Amino acid sequence: MQQEVFGIASFRSRQQVMKFEGALRRAGVRVEVITTPRDVAVGCGLSVRFELAEQAKVMEVYRQLRPSNLIGFYRVERAEGQRTITRPLG
Repeated sequence: MQQEVFGIASFRSRQQVMKFEGALRRAGVRVEVITTPRDVAVGCGLSVRFELAEQAKVMEVYRQLRPSNLIGFYRVERAEGQRTITRPLG
């Protein structure tokens, strides 16, 4: 059984998702825009996915950019055939 563990940044606005994704790419962080997991039901339905190993860089870009409409940062765990677990990143 394969398990995925990654981080997401969830926003209330698609415009902010795209802006943050672009800023992270320019900073050299590998990111992807994904559908927000159901556990984080509020928002625009899109999130920025990043590897947890890049969390410090993601937070640094966030502090510099201060995008509005942030819902939060989350750790997502997915395993085949099991429910996705989403927890706030601390």
